[in-house]
Amino acid sequence: MTAATSRTADCIIEAGTVLCGLAPDGSMAMRHDVGIRVDGGMIAQIGPMPAVAYGNDHLPRFGSRDMIAMPGLVNSHHHFGITPLMQGVPFAPLELWLPQFRAMRHIDVRLDTLYSAIEMLESGTTMVQHINSGFSGAPDGWMTAADATLEAYAEIGMRAGFSFMIRDRNILTYDDDANVLATLPEAVRAWIAPKLNAAAVPVGELMAFYRALSERWLAAQPDHVRINLAPANLHWCTDECLQTIFETARTSDAQVHMHLLETERQSGFAYNKFGHSAVQHLKALECLGSNVTLGHGNWMSRADLDIVADCGCTICHNASSGLRLGSGIAPVNEMRRRGIPVALGIDQSNIADDRDMTLEMKLVWALHRETGLWNDRPDAGGVLQMATEHGAKSVGFGGFAGRLEPGLQADIVLMDQRKIGRPHLNLRTSPADAVLHRGGRHAVHQVFIGGCLVVDNGKVTTIDREAVLLEIADILKGPETQMETQAWNAIGVLLPHLEAHHRKFTPTTAQRAYRYNSMADNQDCE
Repeated sequence: MTAATSRTADCIIEAGTVLCGLAPDGSMAMRHDVGIRVDGGMIAQIGPMPAVAYGNDHLPRFGSRDMIAMPGLVNSHHHFGITPLMQGVPFAPLELWLPQFRAMRHIDVRLDTLYSAIEMLESGTTMVQHINSGFSGAPDGWMTAADATLEAYAEIGMRAGFSFMIRDRNILTYDDDANVLATLPEAVRAWIAPKLNAAAVPVGELMAFYRALSERWLAAQPDHVRINLAPANLHWCTDECLQTIFETARTSDAQVHMHLLETERQSGFAYNKFGHSAVQHLKALECLGSNVTLGHGNWMSRADLDIVADCGCTICHNASSGLRLGSGIAPVNEMRRRGIPVALGIDQSNIADDRDMTLEMKLVWALHRETGLWNDRPDAGGVLQMATEHGAKSVGFGGFAGRLEPGLQADIVLMDQRKIGRPHLNLRTSPADAVLHRGGRHAVHQVFIGGCLVVDNGKVTTIDREAVLLEIADILKGPETQMETQAWNAIGVLLPHLEAHHRKFTPTTAQRAYRYNSMADNQDCE
């Protein structure tokens, strides 16, 4: 690990409007025509410019009354940079999409991390929950990959939670891998079996690595890094694996981010295996608590949501992912009615195949309008809270960032009101509505993390962004290697066998009618 310098700054940031965060009554707390004084990376004062500027002529100044200041956005569920679509992987249901990742071209970890970080920062995202897809081979390689990822975030200036997916069963389908391997042609079995064996790491070794990684990074970057735990999903983890992970989380005071009930098939697995829901099973194992974020949650029932609310868990809603892969729509309004904190994640990429959280927020707002005349639905402030305060809590920075108020970190996005207006916006339109519906990457002027300027005039300033993009382009444009051709050919043979295996558990006649905002326990319109 290279020594990472702490990026904080003292400055004054002026704004015509500051979106501070949601007030207890659900309204957006705002300040107008003020300055934000940053001291040591922290917000020290928000007030009229003459008061903030008094005695501080030595501080650099940014912004103007033409700017709307808001908390930095949080991508609470992210995996890697170059998207599968860019690598030639077509969209498919999750279970038939993931296996094709094995044929994708390897991209240097630093470059891959910087690519998505550029997209996030330039659209106002200052914090990310990075979920590594999982480790295989020797521990030295795990540390190299983790270091490269976290060093890339430190280099570009982002705050990051880092975790790695942990699995110990059912890698290929919802059945034991040995049963699946037995059905494969010899050539394909010989290709994939060593990869499964290399990834079969005892959970105890992974927990030892987690502790070593935490010691290595938390002391070096306490304000910019969190090391979290990520049991992959219920069908991928045995009970013994889950209990070991959650015991480590309890003794380490760690956040846990677990994929759960992303697809209807995952819901069916739990009922077939245990006779009750996935959420009920996690509760029985004592694996739910206020430190737990459940990613997706598309197929939770009302009873599941009652349990989640009672246990104090957070849900990470990945709207684009659920739609693009046909996985489903999370019952966000039901979650909000129960007081469950909902964070937002872009997952592998959003509806435009990039990492623009401002676009994801627009989709979330529209997706959960529902059709009733009087139903409760998230307003602009509610969606902004999902993408800021709740996201910061999920990643492990709760009470540290996610709002704009004295005592919290100065992670600030300045959007240009003139670009939001294009050409003019009536004063009756609330700033929160203006930011959500008309704001976006085009309007992001500057981004600060800990008071340090990391985006200026809409472009990342902390790295040579063009050099990074050109280097990635050169790698992707290179001719396909013999090993890559072999991998694509093997995937072509493997997929029909996996499809046949899934059909045994999910016959086509069992498909449920697609319903808007339907619950897992009620498919009829109410």
